[in-house]
Amino acid sequence: VQLQAFGGGLVQAGGSLRLSCAASGRTFSSDAMGWFRQAPGKEREFVAAISWSGSTTYYTDSVKGRFTISRDNVKNTMALQMNSLKPEDTAAYYCAAARSSGVPTTARAYNYWGRGTQVTVSS
Repeated sequence: VQLQAFGGGLVQAGGSLRLSCAASGRTFSSDAMGWFRQAPGKEREFVAAISWSGSTTYYTDSVKGRFTISRDNVKNTMALQMNSLKPEDTAAYYCAAARSSGVPTTARAYNYWGRGTQVTVSS
């Protein structure tokens, strides 16, 4: 079972990036999925999550209106569209899946984790 996040990079403040998460070894169509991020010297924090059906989404306050989470259960993928990026968005971003019918916002609720992809926003 593997999750792989990709799409990170270096972007100027105000720019956009689209992160993707590809799952293999297991279908995650019944799982909630989420994005977390961790900046150097800081704890991993919740960014966004989406229910198994895609009908419910949650965002941390700092990204509301700028980030959009989505998923494609046919392709077993998830995405995070990030617009109006700010330097404080700089972090390693991780995708995760939770065997849950809800939409967890805490890291401990997630069962599967991918390796991070680095997002760096320059001012």
